[in-house]
Amino acid sequence: MAEETDAARQRVLAARADLATELDRLEASARAAVDIPARVRRNPAKAAAIVGGAGFVALGGPKRLFKRAKAAIVGPEPDMPERLLPEDIEKVLRKLGNDGERVRGTIERDFADYVEAARKKRGPALQSVLTGALARPLLTRGAKAAAEWFTRADEAGFQAQLERIRTRSSTGEPAPGVPDPEPTDR
Repeated sequence: MAEETDAARQRVLAARADLATELDRLEASARAAVDIPARVRRNPAKAAAIVGGAGFVALGGPKRLFKRAKAAIVGPEPDMPERLLPEDIEKVLRKLGNDGERVRGTIERDFADYVEAARKKRGPALQSVLTGALARPLLTRGAKAAAEWFTRADEAGFQAQLERIRTRSSTGEPAPGVPDPEPTDR
C-alpha cells in the first residue's frame, strides 16, 4: 500500500512540475505576444508598413486611388453646368420678375430632393459596389495579417521571456504586478 501511495505522490509531484513548466511557457508566450515595443525594435520596417497601411485605409486612400486611376483612364469628370434648368424654363422664370430667384431656388431644391430619392431607389452606384467588392477581400486579408503579426509570439521574444520567468521562478520573486501574499496568523 505504501508503494502505491509513494507512486501516486511522485505522479502528483511530476504533474505539478509539468504544470509549472507549462504555466511558465504560457506566461512567456503571452508576454512575448504583447511586447509590441520589442517587436517594433526587432522589425521596424514591417511595423511601419503595417501602421502606414492602416493609416492609408483609415484616411480613405483606396477610394482616392480608385478615383485617380479612373480619371487617368477615362479622363476627368466634366464640371456641372452653372444652371441645371432647360432654356424654356429659364424664359418662364425670367418673366416672373423679382420673385424668379426664389422660385428657381424652390424648383432646384425640389429637383435635388427628387434626384436624392431616385438615387436611394436605384441603390448604390456601380463604382461603390465594384470598389467594395474589390477592396473588401484585400483589406480583410491585410487586417488579419497585421493582427496575426502583432499577436504572434516570435521565437526570440518567447525565449527571452521564458528565460526571465525561469530566473524569477528560481529566485522565488513574485511576478511583476502581483503583490506578495500577506502572511496569515493562524
